[in-house]
Amino acid sequence: MSSLVGPDEDDPYNGLLRKPDVPDHVQDAIRTLIEWAGDDPEREGLLDTPKRVARAWLEYCQGYNEDPAIHLSRVFEEVGGYDEVVLLKDIPFQSHCEHHMAPIIGKASIAYLPRNHVVGISKLARVLHGFARRLQIQERLTAEVAQCIWEHLKPQGVAVVIEASHACMTARGVRTPGVAMTTSRMMGTFLEDERSRKEVLSLMGY
Repeated sequence: MSSLVGPDEDDPYNGLLRKPDVPDHVQDAIRTLIEWAGDDPEREGLLDTPKRVARAWLEYCQGYNEDPAIHLSRVFEEVGGYDEVVLLKDIPFQSHCEHHMAPIIGKASIAYLPRNHVVGISKLARVLHGFARRLQIQERLTAEVAQCIWEHLKPQGVAVVIEASHACMTARGVRTPGVAMTTSRMMGTFLEDERSRKEVLSLMGY
């Protein structure tokens, strides 16, 4: 894949939706999987499936082609003295489990306590999606989002809470639908001060 860059604001998939060419060896691998699963990759309904699957996975894994931190490079210092919590709540996201490549579907709440500048609020969601569009485990996703904001915004505190359903558990294996997993990462003030931690979790609805 290409080097890490920030996506075009008007084309967040860097052209992937314009049907890129799919190498033969990638299509052959998908045909092999279809056949191994018990179907005929040459039947009419599956003839174009290898290309579709490959293009879908390029989109699912677009996060490998970008550095999420690029979204935090522009900040605003004219905040009128505002120094309270900034929270983006219930951001929907999709990812894929690195163990079974099964969907992870959930929502995240991201908060930070600014020091002397803020960032455009949509950028918090872009950071989340940048890390989510990779093969992931929820614990690492939570930590990566928090660490990125901590390192590049240098706020007084960061709090990230993610709640998600994992198809590797709901659709296979133990097959237990309706179960959600919650992970959190607190840094700075939200980690060190119990009152601040309770405040941000209350704002998030926890």
